[in-house]
Amino acid sequence: MRCPKCTSIEDKVIDSRISKEGSTIRRRRECLECGHRYSTTETLIRDGIIVLKRDGRREDFDREKLVRAVRAACHKRPVDPEQIAMLVEDVMDAMEAQFENEIPSRAIGEGVMQRLRTVDQVAYVRFASVYKEFRDVTEFVDEISSLAKTKKELP
Repeated sequence: MRCPKCTSIEDKVIDSRISKEGSTIRRRRECLECGHRYSTTETLIRDGIIVLKRDGRREDFDREKLVRAVRAACHKRPVDPEQIAMLVEDVMDAMEAQFENEIPSRAIGEGVMQRLRTVDQVAYVRFASVYKEFRDVTEFVDEISSLAKTKKELP
């Protein structure tokens, strides 16, 4: 791993922490050249996963594309990057358990919405508006009403 300050490749790992789900490891490192400390995250590489798009196309799964979409929905919301990373990992773990190598984009979107609903409701509505392709304000109002109704039903 290259030091972000001096670009040296000589470093040592000070601390390692495994995520609750066990799918990522966060490592705290110290550069042996300049003493700068920095963090890295190791994640499982998901090879061979194909996403089945709504129009029938198939494309390779791109984790960063999913992270960008969730990050955009959470923009200027009190959701930290660690929560976003864990949400994406949770969704992908669930998708891999449910499907083999081909996952419908619909299932990924539904999984993200289900989890965003509990993390941040504004981010949920933002994501849902793009995912469900809202065409006018009434669709926003309907989704928010549905969200408020389910919130009232919960104890």
